[in-house]
Amino acid sequence: MNPSVLVLDNPPNPAAQATRWAAALSAPLQARLELLHLCQGPEPAGRSEAAQALAHQLPASPGITSTREPLVEAVATAVHRYRPLLLALGLSEEHGLFDHLLHNRALPALRATHRPLLLVPEAAPEPRLPRRVVIAVDAEPFELNAAAKALAPLMAAWHASYTVVHVTAAPEPLALSSRMALADVRASRLLPAATSLVLQESHHPIPATGIVEALYGPRIDLLVLIARTRCFLGRLFHRSVTAQVLRHTPVPVLLLPADTPELPSWMPSMS
Repeated sequence: MNPSVLVLDNPPNPAAQATRWAAALSAPLQARLELLHLCQGPEPAGRSEAAQALAHQLPASPGITSTREPLVEAVATAVHRYRPLLLALGLSEEHGLFDHLLHNRALPALRATHRPLLLVPEAAPEPRLPRRVVIAVDAEPFELNAAAKALAPLMAAWHASYTVVHVTAAPEPLALSSRMALADVRASRLLPAATSLVLQESHHPIPATGIVEALYGPRIDLLVLIARTRCFLGRLFHRSVTAQVLRHTPVPVLLLPADTPELPSWMPSMS
């Protein structure tokens, strides 16, 4: 059976941009698209018809599941049924709705499933198979979870060029920490061993701003961020670098769940 991608249909409009991007990214594996239509509260007139119309615009008609279950239960049920490679969610430019989506949809979806999550800004460019991908990392080791590692065949199938961006607010020389960040990406086995990686390093007092600035180079199609459970899921979301990047990114962001591995007692933590 082909793998699947689960798209969360978010108000006030169907997740059109997120669905099209999910279709484009998963095309090399011929993944099935499944739309999870969350009917929470009074259903706006024509909303179901809009979701159906969106389905007809895609190369292959996705499955559509409508449910009145609470978000976490609905996503858990759908993940159990479809075993998706990743989840996808559209992001609104409207400030209040953006916060609502992050706090009440993106964060609970990550907590409930620990699946990779594709977040697509409303103003993202037209979807295409990625050719230039930025992977933003710090110098702290990370261990991708099994669901994130399962994306390796898909990312290899893109045949994209990858730039590892390392931004730090500290004034010390970057050479050592940047090499460690690059080594961590290679050690994650997210990409084939022979993949050529370009390192881009810079100082910036606000790391999130430095990451976003890296996305305005030659046509960048996608940003990959590491979502550590202890910081991204544990601290207040609006204070995280991830949330700050999501507010300003011009391209879709793929969040990969990971955790910081336990360090040997003799090795100091870099956090």
